[in-house]
Amino acid sequence: MIRALAILIAALTVLAGSGPAGAQGFDPGSDIMRPNYRFGGYGGSSPIPRTTVSFASPYPPGTIVVETSERRLYLVLPNGQALRYGIGVGRDGFRWGGVHRISAKKQWPSWTPPSDMLRRRPDLPRHMAGGIENPLGARAIYLGSTLYRIHGSNEPETIGQAVSSGCFRMTNEDVTDLYDRVAVGATVVVKN
Repeated sequence: MIRALAILIAALTVLAGSGPAGAQGFDPGSDIMRPNYRFGGYGGSSPIPRTTVSFASPYPPGTIVVETSERRLYLVLPNGQALRYGIGVGRDGFRWGGVHRISAKKQWPSWTPPSDMLRRRPDLPRHMAGGIENPLGARAIYLGSTLYRIHGSNEPETIGQAVSSGCFRMTNEDVTDLYDRVAVGATVVVKN
């Protein structure tokens, strides 16, 4: 009963609108994390706080650079800086590299596991509508024509771990922050 009530409150919160950046649980002016009311408490804060760092890069602002070995994602900013986020990466055998462009962005995306994943995990559902229980979380950023995405997660303890089948996981807070900052067509550089 309590879980059902929490899900209802979270759904109503999402339907009420996204609000300003401060409503996302992050006040960019103070670097202080606040309770995540936007997601009804689901997802939690990242064990690796989002922060602005110095970042010497040949890439223009707006480029995403994924450093798989560091388990960090960088959004290149002007003046030699970047926003650094903690991410979950592909486990052994599922890591990859390359350059792609953001081909789509979706809020509360639905999920259809690929056939390879269903062969490994026949217990998975064939399709899940978007929502709090969906493993893609609050937002998904699609990478070219690949099956891979940068997406949210309701399991913040997996951030900084090698746990996925090739996608890059972020907390719902962090992926929403990134989603609001990047455009379809932006370059994503994935380094091993």
